[in-house]
Amino acid sequence: MAPGAWEGLKRAIRNQEARLEDPAEHTGLFIPQGLRPEPVPLDLKVIVTGDESIYRLLTSSDNEDFRDLFKVKAEFDHRVDLNEENIMAYCAFICRTCEDEGLLAFDTGGAARVLEFGARQVADQTKLYTRFGQIKDLLIEADYWARKDDAGLVQDYHVQQAVNQKIYRLNLVEERLKEMISDGSLLLDLTGEKVGQINGLAVYDLGDFSFGRPSRITAETFAGREGFINIEREADMSGRTHNKGILILSGYLGSKFGRNRPLALSASIAFEQSYDGVDGDSASSTEVYAISSSLSGLPLHQDIAVTGSVNQKGEIQPIGGVNQKVEGMFDVCRATEGLTGTQGVMIPHQNVKNLMLREDVVEAIKEGEFHIYAVKTIDEGLEILTGTAAGEEGESGAFPEGTVNSRVAKRLDELNDTMRGYYQGMASNGR
Repeated sequence: MAPGAWEGLKRAIRNQEARLEDPAEHTGLFIPQGLRPEPVPLDLKVIVTGDESIYRLLTSSDNEDFRDLFKVKAEFDHRVDLNEENIMAYCAFICRTCEDEGLLAFDTGGAARVLEFGARQVADQTKLYTRFGQIKDLLIEADYWARKDDAGLVQDYHVQQAVNQKIYRLNLVEERLKEMISDGSLLLDLTGEKVGQINGLAVYDLGDFSFGRPSRITAETFAGREGFINIEREADMSGRTHNKGILILSGYLGSKFGRNRPLALSASIAFEQSYDGVDGDSASSTEVYAISSSLSGLPLHQDIAVTGSVNQKGEIQPIGGVNQKVEGMFDVCRATEGLTGTQGVMIPHQNVKNLMLREDVVEAIKEGEFHIYAVKTIDEGLEILTGTAAGEEGESGAFPEGTVNSRVAKRLDELNDTMRGYYQGMASNGR
């Protein structure tokens, strides 16, 4: 915003002196000259801080001078390992902040809850958050609730109250979406079984607050050669990563069922009641389950929401926002149907280490009222969602009778025969 200041800073560093200058001199205008003080010698080091985007901007637009004057680049991570040394450093930061800000001291439970908050911010059971501005804000607000409670120490429930109150101030959109699901404005089945229908999980990022919620995903399969029709892409509402996910799942199904024959298949896939666009590939495994259900005729459990991307080998890959997604499904189930003991979320097994869930969710899982299923492959997920064995391909290339994959293969054979008969009929009619 002040390019003249940037040029002046570079001259001061290069010449090792500070000189009084008129900013208009550098615009090419003639400025009357008067008496000027002598330059002040400089002997200093300049440290510039900023994010990666600013560094790239400076290196690209002012490459020669910037790299010559600022030779040393050091990157700082926003998380550190959760070990004894860093735990003690975290506690020391809490004590120092209490002294500087005149806060009440934190007892062991309160400090532990702050550490838990730090781990939750980076969604990793083995890391701690190091952007201490937010940690400091939490300490100050927890002190407020402790004083309001006339407590002598800040305890764990004061810290949790500070966290809950911050969420309450920011979660208006989340509450409105829950209301729309509860009153039926947003269609969502959380009980029973349906063919070609499944609940995926999406994360809504509002900048200072993010939350997850389940969304209905449907798939319809029929004879044709159009392949996989991504309705979101056709409506210009699909991002590049989501489009890539659709292409990958088509590659997986093609390699599994179309190696010895063409897939005479058309399949339409849609996120129902999605009006803001869809991006990310975390629903690609969910879409495979919906397509497999539509082809096999086997219904899927609607009380299990699914997240996870898939590769062309059928392996489930990790995703982001796993805590928000699990908690989003939990909150919707509790607010609509109530916890039935069969509801849950299916996640990639690699994301288990990222689980830093709210206390009420953890308690419900302990009591068996809510479940988390960690899967490694599409076949594992199909068995959980359908209650039927997926079936492994034998040496002959066939799947065991009655399994999910055998039903899918049989339906694809029927569609292939249908298309062959259709084109033969057209040929005999001279078309």
